[in-house]
Amino acid sequence: MRTLGVLTLLSAAVLLCSAAPGLEPLTCRKVNSSVAADKAVHHINEYHDHGYKFRLHEVQGNSVEQVDGGCNVKLQLDLRETKCHTINPKPFEDCEIRSELARAVKANCTVLMTIKDGDANITKYECDTRQEKTNLEMVRICPDCPVLLPLNNSEGLKSVREATAEFNKNTSNQHYYILKEVGRISTGYIMGLGMNYYPEFALVETRCPMGSRIIIEACVPLCPDRARHAFCRSSYSSQNGLLSTECEFYPAENTTALGPGEKEPVCGHHGRRHPHGHGGPPPHAHDHGGGPPPHAHDHGHGSPPPGGKGKGSFHPLRHFHPCHGFLVNPDPALHPICPWPLPHRTQN
Repeated sequence: MRTLGVLTLLSAAVLLCSAAPGLEPLTCRKVNSSVAADKAVHHINEYHDHGYKFRLHEVQGNSVEQVDGGCNVKLQLDLRETKCHTINPKPFEDCEIRSELARAVKANCTVLMTIKDGDANITKYECDTRQEKTNLEMVRICPDCPVLLPLNNSEGLKSVREATAEFNKNTSNQHYYILKEVGRISTGYIMGLGMNYYPEFALVETRCPMGSRIIIEACVPLCPDRARHAFCRSSYSSQNGLLSTECEFYPAENTTALGPGEKEPVCGHHGRRHPHGHGGPPPHAHDHGGGPPPHAHDHGHGSPPPGGKGKGSFHPLRHFHPCHGFLVNPDPALHPICPWPLPHRTQN
């Protein structure tokens, strides 16, 4: 089946870093709920490093408790998931919120904040991230609307592997790309084409030059600030295979050219650089309790090479345990907002 590779490059005009605006100071005499909520949403998006960015939908409540030297503020916020993946440098305020028919996602968050001497700091938050309508509810409203699948759905991951392979045929790239994360997988039945799958996924640039004789899945990503990223949407037919792939490229944050004789730095776990540009293992996923490969920071996913698992191979049948396994019954089709700070595990 003929595949279509459509690559779009975001213009520099929209590649703006999302930074907290100059918000008016918060005081305990009069807590401005909208300013407090804006500060909270910036904080949540700063630490939400997987899935999609969120925007404020509504402040559902706030309370203030006066304490010595300041006050404690409790916010109840209703957030909505946007279409901007976390690798997208666009400010979350400019990102489009998903419509109900596009399978909207909401997060109800409880945020704790302390204010002292005009200095406001987020101390804790917990969010319940859910689909606005369940698959069953959506079928009743819109029988032809897509259904969200778990992020480790085998057919969905098969379509991602084929789309990634198609992406790496683009000879204008300097290096090969590998899967960083699957954002979401939706599916629907089309007469004559059978089940169609529509995954969204993020790719990261590796150190392997295009054309090198290497198993691509074994390639190590460039350091996060030096790697270009791509966010792709593809369509895949169970009968006809890959139908289309469309991607947006995001430039690297650090474009400083290497000096004479200087080697590309090597980053290990959590993106930390190793001294002298060598040593250490390739980046892996955070310890998400055996989470599935399409989770945040799983840099080396792809179909395993013949005869072995290989570096960065992924295992689509693993269970999905986001947020280091601290969430109870998370939706396997979503990237939830993790609690902050993550609680410490009790050591046995």
